[in-house]
Amino acid sequence: MENRKTSIFENSLIWFGAGVSLAEILTGTYFASLGFQKGLLAIFIGHVIGCAMMFFAGFIGGKTRRSAMETVKMSFGQKGALFFAILNILQLVGWTAIMIYDGALAAGGIFHIGNWIWCLVIGILIIIWIFIGIENLGKINTVAMAALFILTLVLSYIIFGHGTLKAIPNDGLTFGAAVELAVAMPLSWLPLISDYTREAKEPTKATFSSVVVYGLVSCWMYIIGMGISIFTGESDIAQIMVKAGLGVAGLLIIVFSTVTTTFLDAWSAGISSESLSKNFRGKWFAIAATVIGTIGAIVYPMDDITDFLYLIGSVFAPMIAVQIADFFILHQDFSRKSVCIQNLVVWLIGFVVYRWLMGIDTILGNTLPDMIITIVVSVLASLLFGKTKK
Repeated sequence: MENRKTSIFENSLIWFGAGVSLAEILTGTYFASLGFQKGLLAIFIGHVIGCAMMFFAGFIGGKTRRSAMETVKMSFGQKGALFFAILNILQLVGWTAIMIYDGALAAGGIFHIGNWIWCLVIGILIIIWIFIGIENLGKINTVAMAALFILTLVLSYIIFGHGTLKAIPNDGLTFGAAVELAVAMPLSWLPLISDYTREAKEPTKATFSSVVVYGLVSCWMYIIGMGISIFTGESDIAQIMVKAGLGVAGLLIIVFSTVTTTFLDAWSAGISSESLSKNFRGKWFAIAATVIGTIGAIVYPMDDITDFLYLIGSVFAPMIAVQIADFFILHQDFSRKSVCIQNLVVWLIGFVVYRWLMGIDTILGNTLPDMIITIVVSVLASLLFGKTKK
């Protein structure tokens, strides 16, 4: 959508904003039943796995100067990639709705004017961000990120500096399931990261810095969420901010963290739409995605997103596994081909394996075993049937 090359700092700021997210804080609250030490370990292991996959996805886009959905064409062909582009747009609109819903619910806990009004306020701010565009967000993002950084430091101090350990009932969450929940967030960015690394002046360095910044901030958000439950006994972040006297400041954290994260979802929905048809204008499609997401947030309750996270994992983990096998091991490119049936079959096997692994509690979750199996199947398919012709 924009052609100016972005700096490492600009890319890092974008992904800092992606990491500071209410959805991540809320997901972090699920880890409380493991206890702080085990919860912390699960968060770190999950993020190492998820961010490694995120790096590979961003590296492919940066090296080839292609958007996320354009890189998918390299493994699945022009028509084959449309399937993933449509699924990606659906998950991005879904994320837009979830983020607006969470932001409005939390903002409403501080300033009671009705959740639907907060949905509209957040939706309008996201549209303003879209109109400004990635290339013009530099100074605004710097100010917004600096404010969010300071306010989240204050929030962390309130939770860990003044809270005391509370007894948390065991909700049945296993260590492996917790790892998978930690993998899920970085994994959800896999179909997006190339949309930003492709525009970087130094794609490899920009990808690395983006992933490291996002990974550290995301872990921080998870830990804040876990800390909210363990050290305050609360599950409502808005009430914690109110009790701590963070009324206006807390409201700023909630609203602007929601805007900076959800902006990326809507913006990438626009970029993905361009891979469906050259007639689509990404910026207007991004605005349409925001409008649909806002309406969805007003109409539908979205309190538990764990099933949504697992669905994203089952679709996009085997997809990137096939791409990793093609780009780094097999050195195949099917972007000129209509459909690569062989790779679609491999992806389907990976999808089924992921859903099957959901019923098995492994210490490393579902994503890593599924991706290893999918990569092995992809390589074996090439050895058995020969490399598919371009």
